[in-house]
Amino acid sequence: MSMEFDNNLPIYLQIMNKIKRDIVTGTLKAGDKIPSVRELAVELQINPNTIQRTFQELEREQIVETRRGLGRYVTSEEAKIMNIKKEMASELLEGFIHGMKDLGFSEQEIVKLVSESATDKR
Repeated sequence: MSMEFDNNLPIYLQIMNKIKRDIVTGTLKAGDKIPSVRELAVELQINPNTIQRTFQELEREQIVETRRGLGRYVTSEEAKIMNIKKEMASELLEGFIHGMKDLGFSEQEIVKLVSESATDKR
């Protein structure tokens, strides 16, 4: 896992988002083992405490689970993974719609442009 970090967002959130994206895209599958804190800290060249915080937040959100003595694993709950995917899609759409409205497009114009774009891609 390689990453370029954005100075405007806490590193632990960026890592969380990357892991979530890897889960919803299938790069990390339900039940897959996640690298250890030490492995990920070395790989990303960041403080292990940052990785620990990332994992704590992912566990709090029930996205990963710790199996005592075995490590951390992606949740096996497909419904949870689908919810993450929907949340991420919603965030993307919100940003897109807000940006389009800032450009002066109405909701109807946005829908028309998206529809035309989807038709052109087929």
